[in-house]
Parts: sequence; structure tokens; C-alpha cells
Amino acid sequence: MMKTARALFASLLVLSAGASISGCQSDPDIDITKLGLETDPPDVLYTQGLANMKAGNMAEAARKFDAIDRENPFSEWARKALVMSTFVKYRQGRLDDALASGNRYMSQYPKSQDAAYVQYLIGLTYSKQIVDVTQDQRASAKTIEAMQAVIDNYPNSEYVDDAQAKIRFARDQLAGKEMQIGRYYMERKEYLAAISRFRIVVEKYPNTNQIEEALARLVEAYYAMGIVDEAQTAAAVLGHNYPDSQWYADSYKLLQTGGAEPRENKGSWIAAAGKKLLLGS
Repeated sequence: MMKTARALFASLLVLSAGASISGCQSDPDIDITKLGLETDPPDVLYTQGLANMKAGNMAEAARKFDAIDRENPFSEWARKALVMSTFVKYRQGRLDDALASGNRYMSQYPKSQDAAYVQYLIGLTYSKQIVDVTQDQRASAKTIEAMQAVIDNYPNSEYVDDAQAKIRFARDQLAGKEMQIGRYYMERKEYLAAISRFRIVVEKYPNTNQIEEALARLVEAYYAMGIVDEAQTAAAVLGHNYPDSQWYADSYKLLQTGGAEPRENKGSWIAAAGKKLLLGS
């Protein structure tokens, strides 16, 4: 009888252990492949993360770096791991995660040696989300904000030149969006609404690839409304700055159909904006 009881107890232990293992494997909140990660010291995990990056295993690299950050918060290893984690997530296309870790880094270590790089990564992450001008351009505005922070806060960093290039591209996108909306209104002969959009381009985005068309569209819109002096001024500013432009040739021809020609009205807002163009601002 004693022997039977002992055998039954042993069987229950085996069954219980089996049930525990099965439970771990089926529990969606537990990944047994990740158990034991925290037993490695942070320097070892960091080296493993770099090795995985070199091998192209970005998912595993991110896991190593995140483990350092989680288990050794506010340590120097955690700081370094957060830099790499931001980069890896950017490379993986996990853009929201990259922004989250990058912004957390900047809030904790704004004066650190890697701060310029992380701020630049934040700008790259926003830049990667820029879409066609027919769609929302929020990412363009965020790119400008993030890259301007690189220029303003880290003017001697190696990332400034590319930050400026990314800003130029993003500004072209924002100007392009205004032009797209302006053309929409022009097609519907809603000239005042169209002019307001073209004016934004001329005043706010003068040094973009949209400026010639914006001035030419102002000529067209004002002329259609019978406000010939403003149409002439827009054409004059266009001619002063881009004399060889096809947009200027078309604007000149349009004015000639009514016996007019480019002539600048010094009191016009367009003339004031034209001075900024001449100054290259």
C-alpha cells in the first residue's frame, strides 16, 4: 500500500511538471525563447546585439538592446543600447517604435555624445514617412522640425548638411501641397481661394521648386478676376527672378492677349515678396 502511494505521488509530480511546461508554451504572454536573456551582463548583450546587426538579424539585435534598457535602466549601457535600439527599429521599418525610443533618448540624454545622431535619426524617421503631395503632409512638417533641431542644437555635427537637404525636400513637399490645392480651386474658378494658396507658397516657401509656377498661377488668377495690376506685378517678379522660365513666357503671353505687359506695382504684397526672392531668403 505504501509503495502504491509513493508511485501515485511520483506520477502526480510528473503530470504537474508536464502541465507547467505545456502552460508556458501555450501562454501567449510568455515566450520561452526569451527566458534567461536577463542573465547575461549588459556588455555581453550589447556585443551580441552588434553581432546580430552585422549578421543582418535586426529583430534579434533589437531584442538584445531592449533587454539591456529594460534590465539596466539609466546605466551607461542602457544609454548606448537605446541609441542602437532606435537605429535598429528605424532599419526594420518600425517607425513608431523608433520615434518612441528616439524621443525618450532625447528627453533623458539631450547633452550626450550621441544626442546629435539620435535627433538626426528622429528626422530620418519622419522623412521616411513623407508621402505624395496629394496626401497629408504632416510628416514633412515633422521632418523640418526634427532636422532644424539638429541644425540649431548641434551645428557642428556631421549631420547638418543632410539635415538641410531633408528640410529642403520637406519644404518642397509642403509647397507642393499648397499648389495642389490651389490648382484644384483654379479648375473650379474659385480664384480667391486659389490665390490664398499660391500666396502661401510665394511668402512662406519662396526657395522651393514650386515658386515659378506659383507666381505664374497668380498671374493667371488675378488676370481672370480682372485685377490686371496684380497680374502684371506677379509677372514682373517672375521675370526678374526667372527670365528664362517657361512659366514666365506663358505669363507674358497671357498678359499680351489683353494688351498688357509685366509691370511691378511697388505697393503690392507680391512686390514685397519679390524682394525676398532677390535677396535669396
